Amino acid sequence: MQMHYTRRGSGKPLLLIHGLGGSGRSWDTITDALATHREVIAVDLPGFGETPPLTGEVSIRTLSDVVTAFIQTHNLEGVDVVGSSMGARLVLELARRGGGIVGAVISLDPGGFWRGWERHAFYLSIYLSIRLVRLLQPIMPLITGSSVGRTLLFPQFSAHPWTLSPKVTLEEMRNFAASPSFDELLYNLAYGEAQQGSPPNSITAPLIIGWGNQDWVCFPQQAQRARAMFPDAQLHWFENCGHFPHWDSPPEATQVVLEGTMGKSVANSLLEVTNRSERKPNIAAAVLVGTAIAIGLLWATNKRTSTRPVSG
Repeated sequence: MQMHYTRRGSGKPLLLIHGLGGSGRSWDTITDALATHREVIAVDLPGFGETPPLTGEVSIRTLSDVVTAFIQTHNLEGVDVVGSSMGARLVLELARRGGGIVGAVISLDPGGFWRGWERHAFYLSIYLSIRLVRLLQPIMPLITGSSVGRTLLFPQFSAHPWTLSPKVTLEEMRNFAASPSFDELLYNLAYGEAQQGSPPNSITAPLIIGWGNQDWVCFPQQAQRARAMFPDAQLHWFENCGHFPHWDSPPEATQVVLEGTMGKSVANSLLEVTNRSERKPNIAAAVLVGTAIAIGLLWATNKRTSTRPVSG
């Protein structure tokens, strides 16, 4: 299918894959910096931004197939790729598949590595968030245009939401609300096909998994699981950073992408990051996630009860 995309800069191509609900514009915080060194290609996945939705199933598998076809159609085999959130899981899938489709891979806070209650927390917190975002669309410019509004709306996604770009956050919230594929993909991410890993020494190109140490969407404990499932990866921790390193820490994210795709070591220690960082609790995010966990556990319990066979 035809996917909308933008290209800027010159040099070795670099493909950017956005997260759930976003678009190629999600990367605007670092695109210009990357484009001084690389030719940057930012796509809108099917059902997001300006690309029409798929006619069938919307999942990591089907989106990976579409991105593979895009790479082949544009003669980009072996292209370095960067993904965020859902897109980070997608680029790991492309790396796992092999076949020379992608080169170096940078995966920033990928989903799919949750266990138990974390799955319900992810699904229900995002489920509640998207409904709030849709409800608030008439006043979204006022909310994203205010540091107070961004602080109230984005605590789950950012360690310091008041500093986020009003333009980027408004664009993101418009895309969240308009996406025809959001709900189906959200459910499939949480409850669909499980993430698969790769055997040791099966991925020879550089592979970086980056994680914000204050991520309230994909909790930091999931990073070590991702690293265990992709043993060829380096793990880089972003200090004082939430779910989107390219929003919270644009210069560091740019450096990790440029150096990581060149094969330079960017790994660091969670212990070192934690010791250097004064990690202040994000109360609003904790309340939202805690509420989602409680609802999720209740939902899961009721589901098990309702499906239990009746004896008699």
